[in-house]
Amino acid sequence: MAFSKRLFAACAALLFGALAHAAPLDNPISPGFNYGSQKVRGVNLGGWLVLEPWITPSLFDATNNPNIVDEWTFGQLQDRDRATSVLRNHWNTWITESDFAAIAAAGLNHVRIPIGFWAFDVSGGEPYIQGQLPYLQNAVGWARNHGIKVIVDLHGAPGSQNGFDNSGHKVPSPQWHTNQNNINRTKNIISQLASMFAGQSDVVTVIAPLNEPAGFVGQSMLDVVRQFWYDSYGTIRFPFGTSQQSNTLVLLHDAFQPLSYWKGFQTPPQWQGVAMDTHIYQMFSQAEVSRSNQQHIQNACSRTDLGTFDLWVIVGEWTPAATDCAKYLNGRGVGARYDGSYPGSSRVGSCNGLTGSASTFSSDYKTFLRQYWEAQTSTYEKAAGWIQWTWKAEIADEWSYQAGLKNGWIPQNPTQRQFPNICG
Repeated sequence: MAFSKRLFAACAALLFGALAHAAPLDNPISPGFNYGSQKVRGVNLGGWLVLEPWITPSLFDATNNPNIVDEWTFGQLQDRDRATSVLRNHWNTWITESDFAAIAAAGLNHVRIPIGFWAFDVSGGEPYIQGQLPYLQNAVGWARNHGIKVIVDLHGAPGSQNGFDNSGHKVPSPQWHTNQNNINRTKNIISQLASMFAGQSDVVTVIAPLNEPAGFVGQSMLDVVRQFWYDSYGTIRFPFGTSQQSNTLVLLHDAFQPLSYWKGFQTPPQWQGVAMDTHIYQMFSQAEVSRSNQQHIQNACSRTDLGTFDLWVIVGEWTPAATDCAKYLNGRGVGARYDGSYPGSSRVGSCNGLTGSASTFSSDYKTFLRQYWEAQTSTYEKAAGWIQWTWKAEIADEWSYQAGLKNGWIPQNPTQRQFPNICG
């Protein structure tokens, strides 16, 4: 049965690729959320089922091993029983049903849940520790209880699709696209996800088949990504092994390409239920961290292209933070561009009072965080909506939705505005 479903999915993908000028489908998608008319307002559950050193630095610092920099080395370079115990405790405590209650109470309607391939498939001596899947399934139940929609996001793929620590394995250059076995394993996981949630599309409304593939590597990556998007479409939209479509949306990432690169890709009427994810950060280059507060706001306001693209655009990651000051944001043991401690950077200023506990933030800084938050959400709602990164962080309140609610730079109702004309 699994083979026949995968075969059908592959055939469906080929069929839809061929029918470039087909008539509209007889049974267009009826998703569990009114995408395009109702705005996505959500938050990422970052650092939970995929570790990130900057979100939970205590887990990494406690190892006393500076070479433990990602989830791969977390399982590889310390006692396995200890690592397993630490991870289980983290999974049990970092996100609970009370978080879903708080997210719903804050007026949000979506969570995006990153998960790594290793939750499904560990082979070839990969040192990952498994056990994440029951927590994902619990989260879907909690979301149902509190009226929240879920985007399940495959955040890490075999070989790493971007080389970042948040892919599970920090490597000098991504290898995912260089090995067909990596791609096949990833496709199989998407098939598992599509089957797992095909009957729960009222809650799991979206599957994102791969987070942030590194299109900046060049055409070798982009060619693989485009084909993977075609294959994933067939798998997610046709999970039943028949011609019946699911109601699950496919959320493609832009692979760090401008939206114009994807113009006309998987658009209606011949394709149904496809949305585009773009991530907007303003701190991962020297030019960006050197912007003034007003320039950050103006840059956010300038993204008028989001609402005119030919697919629904969801800004699936963004933040009111405007610097890279958060400890380990650029990697464990790596400094910040803003204060000049990042290799090759030029100091802009001190990170004191710009990261860490909100108790150290000035009233002016909190006002800027509120203005920047409003500028971004107002702009992103001209498209299909937004999902802030991230719900909580140990010692980086400027990134935390939870901390923003507590300290006033994020409103208790996400539609409320102190600066309604922030973008003019």
